[in-house]
Amino acid sequence: MLRFETAGESHGECLVATLTGLPAGVPVSIESLDRELWRRQQGYGRGGRMKIETDRAEVVSGVRHGHTIGSPVAVLIRNRDWANWAEALPVESFEGAEEKMRTVTRPRPGHADLAGALKYDLHDARYILERASARETAARVAVGALAKAFLAQFEIGVLSHVVAVGPVRLERPAAWDELVALSKKEAGLLLGCVDAAVEEKMKAVVDEAYRTADTVGGVFEVVAHNVPPGLGSHICWDTRLDGRLAQAMVSIQAVKGVEIGGASQAVSEFGSRVQDTIHYDGERRRFTRGSNRAGGLEGGITNGEDLVVRGLLKPISTLRRPLESVDLLTRQPASAAYERSDVCVVPAAGVIGEAMVAFVLAQALLEKFGGDSLDETQRNFKAYMERLREF
Repeated sequence: MLRFETAGESHGECLVATLTGLPAGVPVSIESLDRELWRRQQGYGRGGRMKIETDRAEVVSGVRHGHTIGSPVAVLIRNRDWANWAEALPVESFEGAEEKMRTVTRPRPGHADLAGALKYDLHDARYILERASARETAARVAVGALAKAFLAQFEIGVLSHVVAVGPVRLERPAAWDELVALSKKEAGLLLGCVDAAVEEKMKAVVDEAYRTADTVGGVFEVVAHNVPPGLGSHICWDTRLDGRLAQAMVSIQAVKGVEIGGASQAVSEFGSRVQDTIHYDGERRRFTRGSNRAGGLEGGITNGEDLVVRGLLKPISTLRRPLESVDLLTRQPASAAYERSDVCVVPAAGVIGEAMVAFVLAQALLEKFGGDSLDETQRNFKAYMERLREF
């Protein structure tokens, strides 16, 4: 079974990701991993941390001579900011360590600070926020890059774009070619929207948040292209791919909701205007749909159309104009703590969403086709695709 874990704190020495279950023979490019990490750091509205960090992947196991070897792949991402925190967050204590601590006793509304402090019986929320921080997602993006490298061997692509920032929304669908072009941009990256005019309006919303010392959320959309029908299953609640994707997306920090296909619009329509009609393309020998309101999933199983998943991202909870809180030690009213943070992270969340969708798809593909080596998985995949053409 394909699975991953991450470790590390926001201001710790490094982040660590381990991915177990990837077949042998998958080509891995460090340049591609670094590119994905770079994409996560982009976007208008990012904070000062992104000016410090230049994320680079160090693959320390599981890859030799540019290919996976079947053993767990371990990736390190070093935190350059660690140099500023080594005395505040040491592994071993030392004399005078308490004077160096940067304690957080005024929890931030909307963050894990208070809930975590209560759960772990800690009167310093620093230990909670360090792990709860979205800095952890850099490790997830590294895992996602490996999953993408595997999916690419089956011509499956996973990309994202921004649908909304605050009240400004993109009111048209995005073509796959537009997403590819967006992912290849080297400069001028603002908010990850495929429509330049709409993006300028989104930028104005972020500018207003900057001006008022506030934050703003939005909606990102992840699209998986060329996904074969038959991944996932309808037979048990925990094998349904829509449920697994929803859990993966909501696990991303600040994502509070998930939409698959046109779910939000469908709830106000009659069924005749929601369901995707079924057709057959004799030339390509495959079943098709007249639309893709289902977002590529029916009954928890992929249906051969593009997989479309949206993440609804709340505004970041760290505000330069802090909200009301209570001090953990004195129990007296106090303004919430301020940690260096972002104003808008919707484009970055889209890249993280890509990583999670790619992982879940890679997991589902391996569950269906198996294989200890890439060649074995591809043989099984090709036989299945041929059977579909003969169906």
